[in-house]
Amino acid sequence: MARRTARTTGTAGGRSTTTLRAARRPELRLPPLTPYEDGGLEPDGDYDALEFREADLTGQDGAGARFMDCALTGCALDEASLRAARLLDTRLTGVRGVGTNLAEATLRDVELLDARLGGTQLHGAVLERVLIRGGKIDYLNLRRARLKDVVFESCVLVEPDFGGARLERVEFVDCALKQADLSAATLTDVDLRGAAPLDLSRGVDRLSGAVISPTQLLDLAPVLAAELGLRVVGEG
Repeated sequence: MARRTARTTGTAGGRSTTTLRAARRPELRLPPLTPYEDGGLEPDGDYDALEFREADLTGQDGAGARFMDCALTGCALDEASLRAARLLDTRLTGVRGVGTNLAEATLRDVELLDARLGGTQLHGAVLERVLIRGGKIDYLNLRRARLKDVVFESCVLVEPDFGGARLERVEFVDCALKQADLSAATLTDVDLRGAAPLDLSRGVDRLSGAVISPTQLLDLAPVLAAELGLRVVGEG
C-alpha cells in the first residue's frame, strides 16, 4: 500500500502554474515476526517474516538474498555484502555500519529509520517506494541507481553521489544535503525545497525537472553563475 498526493508549486491569477507529482510513501503493515536465531546470513538466502534484533551481521555474505516482511532493528552491517539482494516490505531501524554493499539491490516498500551509515554502496540499485527518515548517511553511493517514489526526511546526507542516477518523484523533507553530486543525473518531479542546506558539488546543470525555493535559488546563484561562465562584478 502507498499514498500519493499532487502539489502545486506556484500560482498565477489564482490558477496553479505547476503541478508536482508527490512521492508515494510505503505503508508497511508487518505480520507477526519470528525472531531470527540462525546466526549469519547466506548467499541467496530466503528470509520471510523474520525479526533481526541487535544482530551482528558484520562481514556477512547475503548476496542475492531476499528479505520479505522483515524487520532489522539495531543491527551492525559493517562490510556486510548484500549485493543484488531484494528487500521487500521491510523496515530497518537504527542499523549502523561502514562499507555495507547493496550494489544492484532492489528496495521496494522499505523504511530505513534512524540509520548511521557510511560509505554504503547502492550503485545500480533500484529503490521504489522507500522512506529514509532520521539519522545520518555519509558518502552514499547511488551512481546509476533508479529512484522512484523515494522520500528523504529529517536526515543528514553528506556527499551523496547521484551521478548518472534517475530520480522520479523524489522528495527531500527537512533534510541536510551537503556536497551532493548530481552529475549526469536525470530528475523528474524532484522536490528539493525541504533541503537545508542545498549544497551541490557538481551537477547544477542537471536541476531541470526539480523544484527549489526562491531562497535556495539565491543560495545557488554563485554556483549557477560559475556554470554559465558569468562574472558578477560590482559597479566601480
